[in-house]
Amino acid sequence: MKTAFVPFALAGALSACQPNRPDSPEELKAVIVSYFDCVTRKDFARMKALTTPDFVIYENGKIVDNDGMIEIIKGSPIAKATFSLDDVRINVDVSSGSMIYVNHGKFVNHDASAIERDFLESVTFKKVGNEWKLHFVHSMAKKIGSMN
Repeated sequence: MKTAFVPFALAGALSACQPNRPDSPEELKAVIVSYFDCVTRKDFARMKALTTPDFVIYENGKIVDNDGMIEIIKGSPIAKATFSLDDVRINVDVSSGSMIYVNHGKFVNHDASAIERDFLESVTFKKVGNEWKLHFVHSMAKKIGSMN
């Protein structure tokens, strides 16, 4: 009986010692893509659900939380916005992650005028329970004519 117990005990101990493996970087990318989709659709409840309670954005010299971002969106003359990410680089461990990328934004105003702008952005993520949440965004407009 003792010999049968040893292999099970050893297997249990070894599996408990296995390091947690980081999730796929694509899981983090899906969070930020979903967040921008919510911005586009003005789905403010889902925006908040995708972020940590202490979420903050540094954008154009301002520091705003979700409520501040929602007020900016509500007061904006933009009728439609689309976003696409390029040059994405992601780092992830078991409980946090970061991502840098170029965000291509296309904006159409209520008067049908349009503008395109690229942003250099970095974000951090935290794992809350089993779910990745957006924790911090830093965004700045890319200078026209800058490299890449």
